[in-house]
Parts: sequence; C-alpha cells; structure tokens
Amino acid sequence: MLKPKPNKSLKIDTLIGAKTRINGDVEFSGGLHVDGYINGNVRGELQSGATLSVSEQGGIEGSVLVSHIVLNGLVKGDIDATGRVELGEKARVLGNVHYAVIETAVGAQINGKLIHSTNTERGNGPSEGDAGPIGESRL
Repeated sequence: MLKPKPNKSLKIDTLIGAKTRINGDVEFSGGLHVDGYINGNVRGELQSGATLSVSEQGGIEGSVLVSHIVLNGLVKGDIDATGRVELGEKARVLGNVHYAVIETAVGAQINGKLIHSTNTERGNGPSEGDAGPIGESRL
C-alpha cells in the first residue's frame, strides 16, 4: 500500500475548524485548510497559486475554483483546478473535475467526469481528450 507523501510546500494561511460551518461563498488567497463544512462556492486567487486542502472531516457543498487542491474529504460540486488535483484515499467528489495534473489514491471516489485541460484551453469548451464518467472514455 502506498503511503501519502508529506507535502512540505503546503502553506496554510487560514483554517476552518471542525466545528465550524460556513453558509456562503468563500474567496481566499494563499492556503486554506477546511476541517469544517462550507455550504457555498470556494474560489482561490489563481494568480497567487491558491491552495485548498480539505481533511477527511471537511466538506464543501458548492463549486471549487483553485490552482491546487488536496482533497481527503467531500466536495459536492464541480472542481476546477488550474494546476494540480490530489485526491486522497477518503476523497469523494460528486461532480466534474477539471484538472491540468491529477493524482488519485486507491479508494478515492469521483461521481462525475474527469476533464483534462490546460490553462490555454480554459473557457474554450471541452477538449478532444475529455474523459466521461469513470470507466467511459469519449475519445
């Protein structure tokens, strides 16, 4: 079994605690770690390389737009990462995942489409190599 690599470059500027629930959209720059629950969209400042990490106890109900996401919890909505997506073994995504680079651990669940795109393709519609739901490819 592979062990998760410690991410030494992950800098946390803001922490949402396990007993905290936020109802509304969240915008941030730098690093945001979620142990609680956000009922709203989460948007990181893309020029700053914003990083979102969600623990096993954490969850987001809304869309996510960030440069980099490390997910071990739940996201009910689409994820759009301009950089890297890292899904841990307890990660659950109920929505589409737009990514440039993706890393998934055994056990991660995605109920939606995996859509590979680069920064130049953003906003231009689906790319030729888009994948459909897990196990289905639309090449």
